[in-house]
Amino acid sequence: MAKPLVSDELWSLIEPLLPPPKPRRFRFPGRKPLGDRQALTGILFVLKTGIPWEDLPIEMGCGCGMTCWRRLQAWQQQGIWFRLFQVLLNHLEEAGKIDWARAAVDSTFARAFGGVEGSGKNPTDRGRPGVKQHVMVDAQGIPLTGEITGANVPEIKELVPLVDSCG
Repeated sequence: MAKPLVSDELWSLIEPLLPPPKPRRFRFPGRKPLGDRQALTGILFVLKTGIPWEDLPIEMGCGCGMTCWRRLQAWQQQGIWFRLFQVLLNHLEEAGKIDWARAAVDSTFARAFGGVEGSGKNPTDRGRPGVKQHVMVDAQGIPLTGEITGANVPEIKELVPLVDSCG
């Protein structure tokens, strides 16, 4: 049997961060909702393999891809992924798994079609709106912190705030 994507240890860290399920109506309760652990397994499988959401195999017991995608969106809007990142980072720090001897900072540009909040005119892409994602990782490549700015913000202006946020 294949190794599960969400181990019991990982699930014990994630479960307290998730909101409680909405109570079902007594009369006409409808279809039973997909459990959070199954939805997380489906989300991780799609993100790990890169398959389209619609192609999520039913045999995995993760429901349909759109259900997992909607759960991913809901958890993002509720800030659960950021809280999970913080919990996992603290867990790694307590275990001594973060290598503070060296760090790397890099940025990437993403075009913001139609513009998004915080986007700025990209000086190298004919003024089209976009955002920059700045990330700092440890010596092993574990992301320690990140920031999103407008495309017109120079990378050097984000270096000190990124380093300070890890202090």
